[in-house]
Amino acid sequence: MTDAAHTPADTPVASAPERSAASRRVSPWWRVLACLLGLALLLGWAASVSFIEQLKAQVGHLQTKLQVLPQVREISVLLDDQQRPALLITHDPSSGVLQVQRLNNVAEGREDSMQLWALNGTAQAPRSLGLFLSQYKTLQLPLKAGALEGIRELAISVESKGGVTDEQGPRLPYLFRGALVHKAI
Repeated sequence: MTDAAHTPADTPVASAPERSAASRRVSPWWRVLACLLGLALLLGWAASVSFIEQLKAQVGHLQTKLQVLPQVREISVLLDDQQRPALLITHDPSSGVLQVQRLNNVAEGREDSMQLWALNGTAQAPRSLGLFLSQYKTLQLPLKAGALEGIRELAISVESKGGVTDEQGPRLPYLFRGALVHKAI
């Protein structure tokens, strides 16, 4: 047979050089890098899960704290005759009391009582909400549910020791007076 007789199918085709087993192995540096990246991903996942759990705990704590905090629904600043603040009055319906804070140094005399009145802005007679029985800067007056409905103003009058009834009404003029603001729910 001559060289011309060889067919292309019979001739060995030059193929890619065979890789040796040593050349197919992954470099140890790549393995270390892959392990470090896997460890970093695992730590990142653990940190994010921990962060989410901490966030849930904080939200739960704040929601509980918010339920315990007073929710002021009505507020009034009573002014003196020179329009200076004399008393700050707030109402939290859940507590059932009016929180009164004196903003000046006016106090009752020995034979006098300061009495708080609810005024509704109509011809209806003022309604007594109680007496100031404390000389402290802050005090609480018990309040019946719904006692501030329809009330537009609060006022303080100076009455004889022990106060007066609703039928007798306050002595005028009022010592302090201010609008009652009802907060939207």
